[in-house]
Amino acid sequence: MGSRFPSHQLSNGLYVSGRPEQPKEKAPVVCSAAMPYTGGDIKKSGELGKMFDLHAEKSRKSGPLGNQPSRNTSFGGAASNSGPVSSAASRSNYSGSISAAVPGTGGSARAKSNSGPLNKHGEPTKRSSGPQSGGVTPMARQNSGHLPPILPTTGLITSGPISSGQLNSSGALRKVSGTLDSTVSMKMRATSSAYNPAVTNLNEQNSYSIKASLPKPILWAAILLFAMGFIAGGFILAAVHNSILLVVVVVIFGFVAALLVWNICWGTRGMTRFVSRYPDADLRITKDGEYVKVTGVVTCGNFPLESSFQRVPRCVYTSSCLYEYRGWDSKAANTQHRRFTWGLRSIERHAVDFYISDFQSGLRALVKIGYGARLIPYVDEAVVIDINPENKDMSPEFLRWLRERNLSSDDRIMRLKEGYVKEGNTVSVIGVVQRNDNVLMIVPPPEPFNTGCQWGKCLLPTSLDGLVLRCEDTSNGDVIPV
Repeated sequence: MGSRFPSHQLSNGLYVSGRPEQPKEKAPVVCSAAMPYTGGDIKKSGELGKMFDLHAEKSRKSGPLGNQPSRNTSFGGAASNSGPVSSAASRSNYSGSISAAVPGTGGSARAKSNSGPLNKHGEPTKRSSGPQSGGVTPMARQNSGHLPPILPTTGLITSGPISSGQLNSSGALRKVSGTLDSTVSMKMRATSSAYNPAVTNLNEQNSYSIKASLPKPILWAAILLFAMGFIAGGFILAAVHNSILLVVVVVIFGFVAALLVWNICWGTRGMTRFVSRYPDADLRITKDGEYVKVTGVVTCGNFPLESSFQRVPRCVYTSSCLYEYRGWDSKAANTQHRRFTWGLRSIERHAVDFYISDFQSGLRALVKIGYGARLIPYVDEAVVIDINPENKDMSPEFLRWLRERNLSSDDRIMRLKEGYVKEGNTVSVIGVVQRNDNVLMIVPPPEPFNTGCQWGKCLLPTSLDGLVLRCEDTSNGDVIPV
């Protein structure tokens, strides 16, 4: 009976439609010769050894592969190319092979694999893991290639080289029991901040100077005119007994001297007043290279700081100043310390780059005050502690702070002031706008900026050589969370 649709019969007698399936050709099986077990020795690893420029060495006692005993033979108790092992229970050299003592053979013959590296005498090396019984001394473990130094026992992966700790004679990290000394850790932290290239270290006190305010030609010309006026007034008074010129010169000299003293006493306060009254700029319309003032909230960058005494975290600027009072017979804090005044003995000021969110525009700018940038900080400092000979033992934290800096704690009247700018504080910065690849930055000006005369306060003009950072007293805790 014919049909238009093809059909075929299966092996079980059932007829199905369709043509019979063509038998698939089997892929040729590629056989490779079995390679001997290398035991982790690079020299016997063939192509792997060639990658390390090592030549394969032939063992003196290793025969052809076909002559090797099988696994079933290893239960017979005879070990090829090796002597008897004194341990009651030993393990094989490679995973998957079993070697055990066979009862009835006297306990002297043990099964042992003859694969693996040989020692200088041509005998297989013994390797074991874990404690052994019977007095067998474990040998050093052999590995392929060089291994990195051993990680610390905590398993914590940190930055920097792994071998940055104490090493023993074998090159591994030395395990030290007990707690780490807090003084050592604090010294390491202070040293890292002082020698970090991202941190700007300011070791000079930011004080107002008349020499920096007045140009040297004007200063020397004024001194010369007053000297000539005194000489001429004295000569006229002695010759014609007329004191008018001398009185005029004395009055003018007194006015100039009072003006200089006023500027010395109120110069720093006048600068902070200038910074406060300088108008804020809108970063959306500022041009590249424009001198502007920006007020906003601080956000830490990549390297936050910590204050040295109070341990305030996530700061962008820290200042710690130690002052001493000098009496009649007490020691001087520095070479310019006068009697019955407070003198600066130690100063630590650090600054790093940070971000500021502008109040005017809402934009975020990077303030570049790290990496040795020129900075003029006007940050209010608060008295942290007052020490005298009667209460110096009542503050162990202050004594620790002195020991970390190798400062003596003898009978002196000391005062520690500390100031900082931490994340969330409101600050004002004055600098130059710089735009680089859509990154808005505020950098120090290339040339000093002249403030001009402040006639209302009788203050002389001064120059600001650097980026100005202004922050009021931060001890009240008014911090905006960021």
